[in-house]
Amino acid sequence: MMMPSIFGESLFDDFFDGFTKPMKHLGGMTNQTTVMKTDVKEHDKAYELDIDLPGVKKEDVKAELKDGYLVVSATHGSSKDEKNQEGKYIRRERYYGTASRSFYVGEQVRQEDIKAKFENGILKLVIPKVEKKPEIETNKYIQIEG
Repeated sequence: MMMPSIFGESLFDDFFDGFTKPMKHLGGMTNQTTVMKTDVKEHDKAYELDIDLPGVKKEDVKAELKDGYLVVSATHGSSKDEKNQEGKYIRRERYYGTASRSFYVGEQVRQEDIKAKFENGILKLVIPKVEKKPEIETNKYIQIEG
């Protein structure tokens, strides 16, 4: 009898493990940790992110900066049609998937400061390090009448 893993994210992790592992495309992944694997490198003046997006086209990748978060999303779809000699379908399979990740980069980072390049299924992002400027404390006095 198969026992569910107590360390997995779901009781069904062990059951569905065999179904998802052979699928290397974005649409077949069901576990968040298997999608958009990211390497983060720290340099003196910037962070470099390499995000794996195998099988995804450049036009299906979006990066957005909102409220201090860099959100990267990708969509992927595929269709496989096989017909016999009479033109009848023997097999038709379609899959579509969307994945996204967000990274807190700070509210001081501006969109135009981030550099992005997509090549060979890898999205490379360079995010500058921006030091938070200390807020200047100003005294706010209340006018006292009398």
